[in-house]
Amino acid sequence: MEIDTEKIDDTVLGLLWLTLHDERRAWKTVDRDTLDRLHEKGLIGNPANKAKSVALTDDGLKRAQALFETLFARKG
Repeated sequence: MEIDTEKIDDTVLGLLWLTLHDERRAWKTVDRDTLDRLHEKGLIGNPANKAKSVALTDDGLKRAQALFETLFARKG
């Protein structure tokens, strides 16, 4: 599988826009509400802790891989 980094860059840029403040500054982490929604859907463990990472559930791992391939892998 070849990774399409243009799609990754576009997605991350869109996520940075999601967290804009002071007109042009953006947080470098994923939006907390998004993490909460993923947790409510049972796709990740509870993000409300001091760790800088979050654990994916079995369902979350399967869905994350499928989405990654759909969104970021080059066709062909």
